[in-house]
Amino acid sequence: MPSRLRDNISSSYFEAANALTSKKARRRIVAYVESYDDIYFWRTVLSEFEDDKRYFEVMLPSKINLTRGKKSVLMNFLEEGEHNNETDGPLGRDMIACVDADYDYLIQGRTHQSRRVINSPYVFHTYVYAIENFQCYAPSLHNVCVSVTLNDHRIFDFRDYFAQFSEAIFPLFVWSVMVYRNGNYPKFSITDFCRIADPGGFSVQNPVTSINHVRRKVRTKINELQRQFPDAKDEYLETKADIQALGITPQTTYLYIQGHHLFDTVVSPILSKVCNLLRQERQNEIFHAVAHRTQKRNEMSCYENSLQDIKVMLKKNTGYMTSEPFRRLQSDIRAYLDNKNAIV
Repeated sequence: MPSRLRDNISSSYFEAANALTSKKARRRIVAYVESYDDIYFWRTVLSEFEDDKRYFEVMLPSKINLTRGKKSVLMNFLEEGEHNNETDGPLGRDMIACVDADYDYLIQGRTHQSRRVINSPYVFHTYVYAIENFQCYAPSLHNVCVSVTLNDHRIFDFRDYFAQFSEAIFPLFVWSVMVYRNGNYPKFSITDFCRIADPGGFSVQNPVTSINHVRRKVRTKINELQRQFPDAKDEYLETKADIQALGITPQTTYLYIQGHHLFDTVVSPILSKVCNLLRQERQNEIFHAVAHRTQKRNEMSCYENSLQDIKVMLKKNTGYMTSEPFRRLQSDIRAYLDNKNAIV
């Protein structure tokens, strides 16, 4: 018999609470997420599906013990249901879980957690590794630079760079997914992969140097892995075909590597150098303008006070909404809501 309040929190609990409200009141659907940063992202995702009949409330899984993360979101809810022979536990039409895909999508049910993430109709995942990958969506990065510097001059091709970066790391990425599928990840962890997928000394004027640096590191590591796993060729080719069938291409690999690494180690340093040049360009325009010294000083002060922080603007970036993985996520939510047993 459940003795704690948490043991009684389920979709049925929220369904009963909804039933007690006026028939004209909107139905509340609780969406549990992994961390504070996820709240804004999933609010952005779910807002589109709100109407005069339903709304979502996005929250962390526990306000009492402050636990966070996918384990807290899924284990606390799904395992309770499994103990009672219920596939989805307390999750249901009025209570859902929203999580980062990590590698759970890519390994396609090879682990218990992966099966939960990809099979439950009440668990929604990002498809890309994490929300940070969406925030770093290459076609949207110029707009981030504009929001930071208020300078719309395109001095760097983000799409081309991240297509090349993705192609450089793709062969090693296949190895990474493969070892997580077959359980050999202690010999080549995601941390090991991220260490290699670091462009290092990036230059806006000569970005190909950093790409070549990554390619050299990737070749070195692949040679090492081939010596370590001499009979892995067939498994490698099978894994490569599998992940491409899931929608990952050599040009979009960056969306499926560890999100924090992409955000902090790859994209933010590149944006910083691009934005510095854009900022200097705008400041030079003001300095060389035909105007009185006081007017220039006031204009410079006004401009500098309008500049924004790069990481803050990246976290607010919503340019990923046109991406294919995001559209797939929207499609999943739409299918859940359209289900005859779901929200009406």
